Amino acid sequence: MDVYNVTADADVFTCNAYLVEGERTVLVDAGAWSGVVDAVKSHTDALDAIMLTHQHSDHIAELDAVLDAFDAPLYAYADHPRREGELDDDDQVFIGDEPFDVVYTPGHADDHVAFVSETTLFSGDVVVHDDGAFDYGSFGRTDMPGQSRERLIESIKALLEVMGDDIEHMYTGHGDEFHGDVRDVVETALGRAKKRQPKYPE
Repeated sequence: MDVYNVTADADVFTCNAYLVEGERTVLVDAGAWSGVVDAVKSHTDALDAIMLTHQHSDHIAELDAVLDAFDAPLYAYADHPRREGELDDDDQVFIGDEPFDVVYTPGHADDHVAFVSETTLFSGDVVVHDDGAFDYGSFGRTDMPGQSRERLIESIKALLEVMGDDIEHMYTGHGDEFHGDVRDVVETALGRAKKRQPKYPE
């Protein structure tokens, strides 16, 4: 399957939104960049589904525009006025050419899920490869109201329980994608999160 970061050219703060082409063409998150619809249309005329990792504004600000442009069903963990399918822990969804397990991963957001297949992880913000805080294994911030480092730690552990040893593609909500030993990156993020130190010290 082919994966494209369709918000890569954004000039505003946004998540990485990923268009996954294959047997089932899916957009993972919509982002906050007004150019996302045109970016998706540069690759495809239709979407089979839109799936959300969570509903923070940087992931859904352009969601209505995407839904209006493609008339695709929306899948999300939390309620949304336009949701057609509910995602829940241990569900299985088909993205691109592979079945993915849905893993409920709160802490950064109460409605956060990640998608895990035998080869690929769409991690949203629960763990990332690199960001402004750490390289090679970072994690979602937990210093805002309603967030919890303890829940995030348990979520990363749950993610590792589902992940096999052969996952080699990691597509994250922020920072760069990663290809290699994804499990090691996630384990590194867990170790850092366990230190309970502020992710962004003042």
